[in-house]
Amino acid sequence: MGCVRKVTEDLYWVGVNDKRLHLFENIHPIPRGVSYNSYLLMDEKTVLFDTVDWSGCREFLKNIEEVLNGADLDYLVVNHMEPDHASSMEEVLIRYPNCKVISNEKAFMFMHQFGFVVEGRKEIVKEGDTKCFGKHTVTFVAAPMVHWPEAMVTFDTTNGVLFSADAFGSFGSLDGKLFNDEVDFDRDWIDDARRYFTNIVGKYGPFVQLLLKKAATVPIQMFCPLHGPVWRTDLGYFIDKHDKWSRYEPEEKGVLIVYASMYGNTEAAAQQLASRLCEKGMTNVSVYDVSKTHVSYLVAEAFKYSHIVLASVTYNLNIYPLMYDFLHHLKILNFQKRTFGLIENGTWAIKSGSLMKKFINEELKECKVLGSQVSVNSSAGESNAPEFETLADALIESMK
Repeated sequence: MGCVRKVTEDLYWVGVNDKRLHLFENIHPIPRGVSYNSYLLMDEKTVLFDTVDWSGCREFLKNIEEVLNGADLDYLVVNHMEPDHASSMEEVLIRYPNCKVISNEKAFMFMHQFGFVVEGRKEIVKEGDTKCFGKHTVTFVAAPMVHWPEAMVTFDTTNGVLFSADAFGSFGSLDGKLFNDEVDFDRDWIDDARRYFTNIVGKYGPFVQLLLKKAATVPIQMFCPLHGPVWRTDLGYFIDKHDKWSRYEPEEKGVLIVYASMYGNTEAAAQQLASRLCEKGMTNVSVYDVSKTHVSYLVAEAFKYSHIVLASVTYNLNIYPLMYDFLHHLKILNFQKRTFGLIENGTWAIKSGSLMKKFINEELKECKVLGSQVSVNSSAGESNAPEFETLADALIESMK
């Protein structure tokens, strides 16, 4: 018996959930798991849109068999060749020898690189091509670098469904709740969606903007992504989030404080600043220990907030290594358009503040460092009180 859900009159979700995987792409923690979404269209021609990760292949094949109910599979559309979506492709093709594979030229090149045998079964499409399966006609739209160069999306012009590949996705296992209106997305899902986008797709914001512009020209009624819930209501909410994230614009006015502390003194300084901000009415403040928080969470929070304060001890005359790692991740993800405040600490030769400022000014685009810096000698004392006050005021003033 399979585990499937009906998406529209002719369309079925035949994907799988994975709650055993600890690290997505073997780097990002996924405590709530992840879904690998695949969709099967039952028309005059049967069409499977993408496959799933190898770990879920057995269940996936059962789902396909249940929906087909004895029918043959005519087509497999590959929107995205990444192995978490394509690694079950050959098993599908073995079981359905008449199935043709529809994808673009670069995707077929990648299939060859991964060792997938599709010769004699290829149907190459390009931007703007259409294909009729009976009642349903689809058009193929290139989505390069969202987030691989071969990525495309497929739009069903009959019912307004956009098979959006890795766009509009999220971490998190579905656990039976397929649609966005079956969950409290703002409470239970937005953090995973933000962390998914910023860490997986975030570097390629300009390419996401191009895809959003293309999407605005067609009457989309539903997003069917390869991870996370299917969107059938309030599409504007999710589009707005992706628009902000891909333009590197903050979602909220607030302050993210990230600290690197060896013995608790820099942590105390970070908490001191947080208290001053809240006393002054800026209560949208989040504080994280860079040594205890996986960098993917820090990146996601950085995309969320308008202002970031980095509080770092000096370590071997340098920035604390895990703080430097956080900054490096921001750089490689093309992070930009934020205001930074700095707190430095050290017992001798305090360097972290000047080095963090140098990194931000030279490596991050369109970022500003406030002149009001807190400099702590081993532990904060009364002499630092005016500095905390000044930095808190400067952060709040810069939000106006």
